[in-house]
This record gives sequence, C-alpha cells and structure tokens, in this order.
Amino acid sequence: MAMRKREDSPEVFPNAAGIDIGGSSHWVAVPKGAAEEPVREFGTMTDDLHEMADWLLACGVDTVALESTGVFWIPVYEVLEQRGLTVWLVDARQMKYVPGRKSDVQDCQWLQKLMSLGLLRAAWRPGDEVCVVRAVARHREVLLTEQASWVQRMQKALVQMNLQLTEVLSDIMGLTGQAIIRAIVAGERDPKALARHRHGRVKRSEDDIVRALTGNWRDEHLFVLEQSLAMYDDIARHLGQCDARLEALLDQRKRHHPDLGAAPRSGSRQRVEFDLQQRLANWAGVDLTRINGLGVGTVMTLLSEIGPDLSRFANVKHFCSWLGLCPGTKISGGKVLSARTKRSANRARQALKMAAMALSRSDSALGAFYRRLCARMDKPRANTAVAHKLARMVYFMLTRGEAFVDQGQQRYEEQQRQRSIEALRRRATALGFQITPTAQTL
Repeated sequence: MAMRKREDSPEVFPNAAGIDIGGSSHWVAVPKGAAEEPVREFGTMTDDLHEMADWLLACGVDTVALESTGVFWIPVYEVLEQRGLTVWLVDARQMKYVPGRKSDVQDCQWLQKLMSLGLLRAAWRPGDEVCVVRAVARHREVLLTEQASWVQRMQKALVQMNLQLTEVLSDIMGLTGQAIIRAIVAGERDPKALARHRHGRVKRSEDDIVRALTGNWRDEHLFVLEQSLAMYDDIARHLGQCDARLEALLDQRKRHHPDLGAAPRSGSRQRVEFDLQQRLANWAGVDLTRINGLGVGTVMTLLSEIGPDLSRFANVKHFCSWLGLCPGTKISGGKVLSARTKRSANRARQALKMAAMALSRSDSALGAFYRRLCARMDKPRANTAVAHKLARMVYFMLTRGEAFVDQGQQRYEEQQRQRSIEALRRRATALGFQITPTAQTL
C-alpha cells in the first residue's frame, strides 16, 4: 500500500520565500497559491532587484531566506531589507548534503520549504554602522598585506645583490633601514656612506653594517628595488587615507569618554596608537586594550567585526559558540566521539587566538594561566582555551561595562597553590589521612 504524503505539516513562516543567489540571475520561490507562477527568475541589476521586491510584496511575503553565496547576496539583502522585508541569511552548508537538489529552481523551492517549516537558522550580520567600519578596516588589512609583500621583494633584491641588510637590522623598514634603502635608490653605492645612516639604538656596529652593504651592484636588481620602494610608498599613502577615514568613522560613533587613566606616550607612532585607542574606547564605551594581550590592532579587528553591541547573543556561551571557541558536542550512544572546536574563518576568532599567543611570556595572570595550560596539554589546545577566556572577558566588558583589573601573576599562582592544597586535603581525608603543613609552607 502506497504511503500518503502529509500536507498538514505545521508551518512556522507560512509567508516565507526562498532565493537562490547567482552571479547572473536569481531564482525566487514563493508559497504555492501566492502567485500563478510560484518560481520566477530575476536579473542582478538594481531595477531587477526592486522588481523582485515588488513581486514578493504583492505575493504577501514577509520573510525571505537566501544563501550566503560569495558577495552576490549583499545587494539583494540590502534592497529587500530597505523594502521592509525580513531577510534571513542562511549558511549554504545547511543544504549541502541534501540529495537531488542540484538545479537553481529546486534550490530556491527547497529553501522556501525549509524556511516555512522553521528548519533554517539565520546568520548574524552586524548593523550598518559596524559594516561601514568593517569594510574600511578589512581594506586596511589588505593594504597592509600588500605592503608587506613589497617589503619582501625589497629583501629579495638586496639578497640577490648580496647586501645582507637583514642580518644586521631586525627591521629593514625602520629608521636605519629606510634611510639606507632610500640612499641606495638615490644613487649612493659607498658602504661607508650608507652605514652613516645608522641610528644610535641599532645594536650592530657601523663596521658590521659596512660589511653587510658590501655586495654586487646589479642594475636589474636595483631597478626592482626602486620599483618595490615606490609601490611601498604608494601603499603607505593609501594607508594614510584609510586611517583618516577610520578616524572620521570612529569619531561619528562616539558613545562617551571613559577615563583611560593614561597619558599619550612620546613618539609619533605611540601618539597615533593612543589616539586610536581613545577613539576605540569612545566607541565601545570601555577600553578593551586593558585586557592583557589585546593590542590596539586586535581591538580594532574585534570592534570592526562584531561591533560594541552584543545584545544579539543570548549569553556569553552563544557568543563564544559563534566565534567557534567552544568545545564540540559530538556524542553517540552516550560516548563522546569528539570535543574539538569547529573550523572557522571568523576574523574575530583569529584575532583572539593571535592575542592568546602573545601571552606566552606575559607576567600577568592571563600569562600564568596560558603557561599552566601548556603544561597540561599541547599548545594549540591551550591557545584555543585562552582565546575562549579572552572572548568571555570581551563579552562581559561590552555588555556590563565592567573594567578589567589584572590580578597579577603572583596572585594567580597563589590562588592555584591554595586550590592544590585544598585538593590534597580532600584526597587525604577520603583516604583517612591528615595533612599537616610544615613551617616552610606557612
């Protein structure tokens, strides 16, 4: 006897639509009965998107689900949201393993079906004010990466001429390194004249720099060095414009002026970092750089990715889970098969993990916590655990406005010592013994 198909499935979103995003066209599916043709194809031009919105509104649609395909979904998302529709951005991996759904028409129909039954979860997208800062901040990261690649090309050109500048200078784009490279590009070839650009803080002697700058001057490598320096300077100019844009955007998002308890440090670079730190603190309402390991760059990445408002997350566990820093719960038959954290390309997650690595030699309580974990487990797992702890601190500071106070390494180690003593006492009591401290342990 053939089984009858159930038509009485409860619909959570009865007026939902599904959109399959494409590079040249979008396929849209609405509930059956809402239109004569429940599936239509629309172009990607702006007027096509507005026509799509008009058709959805005419069909009585109030909720739309679309896949996060590349960057093609962004114009559709913004137009539909501006027209008053509730848009759910859905992870394409939720439908990746559904068999028999390989065409655009079937994909949009399947999206509409899953959305109407409430089987999809919406991805979190920060507000417009955060997206504006995020776009500029990500572009700044691209410029920094490009600038670093041109520094590597300069190093390669110097090594090919056997100018071992990297052996005597830790940073060839510091004061001494830039002065020497610019003098070489200007036509100077005398090693002694080039070595006179040595700054007083350079550890290596002037004679060592003379030996390092004695090489084989070849025109083709000098040409590459000149071109690479010009590209480096051009990107630096664009970085200056990008920094000015970021400062203007942060000034527009000022909340209040917290008391940082610090004064601007001497030096232009330190002064710029302090100004950015102040602007970030004004935007967030708290100074996240007070957390050990979180520098100005890390805080800039965090705030530009998640923003200062974390009310979208129900609690700190949801926030850490979204970052991909929580242990997995892969359990079958009552047995834990795996507790590994999921892989994620979340930029905020990567920033926190990099900050955790910087705590390996810190004298703070967080540094002692990181070293204690490294003694119990491998470094990658310890790094993830410390990043999880940093994420919790960031969440509580942004949601509660709490100020971070470092207890110090000695206070942390003393607390761990007292915990170990109490554990030994409980163990001894369970075995029928009693621990008596000696005079040295008191």
